Amino acid sequence: MSERDPAKYQAALSAAALVKSGMVVGLGSGTTASLTIRLLGDRRNHEALDFVGVPTSTATAELAQSLAIPLRELDEVDSLDLNLDGADEVDSRFRMIKGRGGALLREKIVVSSARRKVTIITAEKRVERLGATMPLPVEVSLFGLKHTEAQLKRLGASTSIRTQSDGTLSLTDGGNGIIDCRFAANDDPESLDLRLRRVAGVLDTGFFFGLCDLLVVGYADRVEQFEAPPHV
Repeated sequence: MSERDPAKYQAALSAAALVKSGMVVGLGSGTTASLTIRLLGDRRNHEALDFVGVPTSTATAELAQSLAIPLRELDEVDSLDLNLDGADEVDSRFRMIKGRGGALLREKIVVSSARRKVTIITAEKRVERLGATMPLPVEVSLFGLKHTEAQLKRLGASTSIRTQSDGTLSLTDGGNGIIDCRFAANDDPESLDLRLRRVAGVLDTGFFFGLCDLLVVGYADRVEQFEAPPHV
């Protein structure tokens, strides 16, 4: 796995090293988070690392279980010591777009419960403007899906209802749909987020604000870590 993407491996290895025995750790979804979880499984085997994971998706839970990582549901713990997850884009103010893996609402609930929030990325995911390289996922109710999409288009979005390879709807673990949105200009993501949330049928957006304390950036030959400024 490391040979295929050395930058991702460097980032995941650095993030996995942050976990200490006795911690309750949020385990994110997506390829970078999955690699981090595999490395934590290695640490359990070779270092007797003793921690409890709180998964953000069914796929994450299944991976952790296959590695014999003990799991708890979020409501079974008071809080999380640490959350480890990836991101699709991160700007200079540590604002993020997440949800390409389809777990944005659950990821946001879990990370919001963590004392320390760690985001793990490779360098190309750092952007000047959110939405520059990736669409914004919006999690929506299946009831009235097409009407919700029409409302998002009225806000200026170019939209695509996410489907699987066989053409069926791609659903979140909560049974909701996802509409991927692109906006011609997105210089004020906080304002856009508020407008999107006012649309009936929208359950959450892939904007993550104030939910990154430490950014871990992997390169092929090194890792850089950036602490978020206190006001972020």
